Amino acid sequence: MAGSGMAGIPALKDTFQLLKSRMDKAVEDFRTNLSSIRTGRASVHMLDQVKVSAYGTEMPLNQVGQVNAPEPQMLVVQPYDVSLIAEIEKALRTAPQGFNPQNDGKVVRIPVPPMTEERRKEVVKHLSKILEDHRTGIRNIRRDGNDLVKKAAKDKKISEDDEKRALEEMQKLTDDEIKRMEELCKAKEKEVMQV
Repeated sequence: MAGSGMAGIPALKDTFQLLKSRMDKAVEDFRTNLSSIRTGRASVHMLDQVKVSAYGTEMPLNQVGQVNAPEPQMLVVQPYDVSLIAEIEKALRTAPQGFNPQNDGKVVRIPVPPMTEERRKEVVKHLSKILEDHRTGIRNIRRDGNDLVKKAAKDKKISEDDEKRALEEMQKLTDDEIKRMEELCKAKEKEVMQV
């Protein structure tokens, strides 16, 4: 897309850059959501969404302790400040992943039980919902872009041909970004369904 027709039209260059960066952010957000979804194996990214109440504020778990996965079915959190161990354990218990952490006074161990077939199907449904939400976000960005292009044409900043090309390019960009997310989702589904 570097040789974009829209980027070559001075009146649309900023519009194109803005839309491209917004779409990239939406895809990146989708990727972040995928990495925090639980599969059958332990992954440090499963805890990315967990917030711990520490020092009078909510902090991401990875800022209050070192998270690692020493075994495929175990996560370990080594707190930077041992006095936060109870708060870390509490945050993990209330997390939506349904963990049952145990602490020995120095570290918090989180066993990651294998997923049942039913749970795998629930996770795949959840993946589909996340994908649809992000598809909608990309389409909304496209709509905003189309509105800006049409306004530029109405204000006589660009020709009708430029408008037509820009709208077609916007649709292609939208299709490409959605396809990227669908491929990421398919790979994650395959990973989730793998026993």
